[in-house]
Amino acid sequence: MMADRKREAREKFMLGGFVVRAGLSKADRAFLLGGLLELASVAPGSSEHRRLRDIGTQAFTARMLDDASLQIGEAAV
Repeated sequence: MMADRKREAREKFMLGGFVVRAGLSKADRAFLLGGLLELASVAPGSSEHRRLRDIGTQAFTARMLDDASLQIGEAAV
């Protein structure tokens, strides 16, 4: 029971991080929910799904590179 609650809390924390990473932390909640509902209607494997996934993959890659350069910069100080 406690493990399930912990897993659920971690998932919510991670999803909240996506909102922040996308620059939407100050966005209206109804706007965010509407956008997510629209995303949920995109068929997996469709060209739109692949396009959006590619954008997300690039954003994750850029973030990892930014984090790595920060760590390298900090080590040099």
